Parts: sequence; C-alpha cells; structure tokens
Amino acid sequence: MTDPLSLGPTRAELRQKRRVRLRRILISLGVTFALLAGLGIAATALWSEYGDRVSQALGWTSDDYTGRGEGEVIVTIREGEYGEAIAATLADAGVVKSAQVFYELLLAQDPQVEFHPGSFALRKGMSAQAALDALQDPDNEVQLTVTVPEGMAAMDALERVSEVTGISMKQFKKAVKKPSDYGVPKKFPSIEGFLFPATYTFEPTDTAETVVQKMVDRMFQALDEHGVKKKEAWEVLTLASIVQREAGSDLDDFPKISRVFLNRLDIGMNLQSDATVAYGTGNTHTVWTTDEERADASNEYNTYANPGLPIGPVGLPGDVAIDAAVNPADGEWLFFMPVNLETGETVFSNTVEEHEVAVQRLAEWCTTHRDEGGTRCD
Repeated sequence: MTDPLSLGPTRAELRQKRRVRLRRILISLGVTFALLAGLGIAATALWSEYGDRVSQALGWTSDDYTGRGEGEVIVTIREGEYGEAIAATLADAGVVKSAQVFYELLLAQDPQVEFHPGSFALRKGMSAQAALDALQDPDNEVQLTVTVPEGMAAMDALERVSEVTGISMKQFKKAVKKPSDYGVPKKFPSIEGFLFPATYTFEPTDTAETVVQKMVDRMFQALDEHGVKKKEAWEVLTLASIVQREAGSDLDDFPKISRVFLNRLDIGMNLQSDATVAYGTGNTHTVWTTDEERADASNEYNTYANPGLPIGPVGLPGDVAIDAAVNPADGEWLFFMPVNLETGETVFSNTVEEHEVAVQRLAEWCTTHRDEGGTRCD
C-alpha cells in the first residue's frame, strides 16, 4: 500500500498556486503599464514645450511658414513703429511663425524698407517674405470709408459710421453725451448739426471719441472757411440745417430759402418749417407732418407753434447750406413751396394768396403722383 501522506499537492492547492502566480503577473503588468503611461505623458509635455526647438535644431522643421497663408487678419502699424515692434506684432497675430526671422529679413533688405502707419489685411501662416511683400502692397491697406450725406441727422450719421467701423451705437451714444468735450459751444443742446457731412476714411484703431472729434473738427474747418465765428455757430448751423432739410436738389434755391426764413424772423413771423416739427417728433427721415404734430407747442423744435429758431439744428448742413445761411439771396419772399418733388421745382411767394396757388399746384401734383403709384408725397 502506498502512504497517502506521500502524495503530491491536491487539486485545490494547485489551483490556489496558479491564482497567486497570475495575480503577481497582473500586478507586474499594471505597474509596467503605469510606468510607461507616466513616461508617455512626461514625454508629451516635454515635446509640447520644447518640440519645436528640438525639431528646428535638428533641421526637421523650419522656423518660417511657407506660402502666402490663409484666412484674414488685420494688422495695424502705428506711428513710429519699425523693425522689432512690427515683427512682434506679426508673430503675435499669427501672420509669421517667428518674429526673429521676419526681423532678420528686414535687416537684410537693401535699400532699407520703409513702413507707413495704417492697418493692413494679411493672412495667417504667411512666410516672412510674403508678409513683407504684403505690407508693401497698398492694395492691402484697409480703409474704412463712410459717406455722410448733407441733411442727415447726427445719430443717423453715426449709425452709418457704426456699420462700417464696427464701433457700437452704445459707444457712440456715450461718446456724444457731452458735446462740449469736443469743443462744441455749450449753447448746443446736443451734437446735432456739428458733425460735418462728408466722406471720411477711418482707421480700425479709431474709437467713438476719435470719430466724433474728426467730424466736429471738420465742421469747425467749414465754419472757419465761411467766416463764421464760434459765437455765431449756433444761429448759423441751426438756420443752415433747416435750409438743408427743406431745400430740394436745386442748389440755387438754398440762399432763397434762407432769405425766406430770415425775412420771417425780421418781422416776428413763425418759421413754420415742417422739417423742424418732424425732427422734434423723432422722425428724421421725412419733412411731412400732421396737423396734430404742427399744433404741439411742447415740441421745442416746432416752429409752427413756437416763435424764432428752434432750440438747435435739425440735421447736418453742408457747405452750400452754411453759405446760404451766411449769404442769403436778396428778396422779399415770405413763402416757398415745392410744386414738383421729382424735379425739385420750387415757387417763392411774397403773399399768402400767391403761396396758396403754389400749395394747390403741389396738391394736384401729389394726386397725379399717387395715382401713378408714387410715394414721394407719403
């Protein structure tokens, strides 16, 4: 017989040994993977920090982009900037890969490159040479051009400027709260009338304040050219703005309309300008008014119900209107009435009877015009 005590490990003992060995293997693998993962993370971090330098040092990559880039970015060169400052600006904007490479390219130019202040439309990822060429091309200079027509209300003009420059109306409204900050006489109730209507070219670096100042300065220039002193500005611009809004397309009528209003002021007769009434109601896009609006004396711009000039300008007068206010025509007219809104034909009258005939002519013209589907009388 054999001794049962001399037999090998039981099946249960063998299974237990296998489980222990497997556990040890798994633990070893886990530790190995953890170490490898840690090394990978560390290597990734190091490469992220120093990879470009290592690649460039080994000649694997270049510290300059190739080609003309893509997309668009606006870069501004300010007065007095050159060399390193411009190179840093281009690198910060992502235009060139290395400020140093661009700067070294500048130093190698013969003759020396000259830059002028301005804003330029460039691309991201341009080679240093492509960026330099683009900065020398006048077609790439960004010009924010806005035309403000005569007779437009100040806030309507600033809204047009806002659309082109991207400066918000909120910023403009804040900027014009105190017109005297721009040199506007304190007698003016607002910035109205003091922004000269013209074509302007603004810079992307302009602010609401610099835009307003440029337009006010241009109005001061116009007043000076017409011999208008600062103390006369309120009266001249207020009258000129009414002439500008009431006149048609015939420039010869401007000084005549100015004379009509001055004749009325001389005899204490109300100006009765629909343009002033409309402005006071907040309607800056028409000169048509209602009986109720014309009777509202609480409207400080209402020259039907209130005597004299209104409290301030009702729009932005141009050179012709300012000249008409300063140099009115000779005549005894007290009335004027457009009788054809398409041609701008206007009748000037000395008496009420003559004026009523002109009023009837306009009414007949408007009837025919509406029958033909026109909207000029609405």
